[in-house]
Amino acid sequence: QVQLVESGGGLVQPGGSLRLSCAASGSIFSANIMGWYGQAPGKTRELVATVTSGGSTNYADSVKGRFTNSRNNAKNTVYLQMNSLNAEDTAVYSCYYRGSFSRVVFWGQGTQVTVSS
Repeated sequence: QVQLVESGGGLVQPGGSLRLSCAASGSIFSANIMGWYGQAPGKTRELVATVTSGGSTNYADSVKGRFTNSRNNAKNTVYLQMNSLNAEDTAVYSCYYRGSFSRVVFWGQGTQVTVSS
């Protein structure tokens, strides 16, 4: 089992920034993928960004150039730096973990990000 604890959500004005963190604990594989999915009101959950334990990243087109997904392998923690936020970024952001050679996915509890003036 893997436990994921997220932090850093909240209310921010358009154009502002937020940083999300997600710490993993439990049975962590050294080779893994961690990242973030977002679920906007009335929509399905969608990929935002992922980063492998080797540092390879993947981003949704809508966040490229604005969001940066990074990680600290020693702390089993992944970070999502979100800049130039707009109302379309409003969503519940859930942390994601999967062993690189596993199909089992673990999810965090989700953290709300609201972009509004």
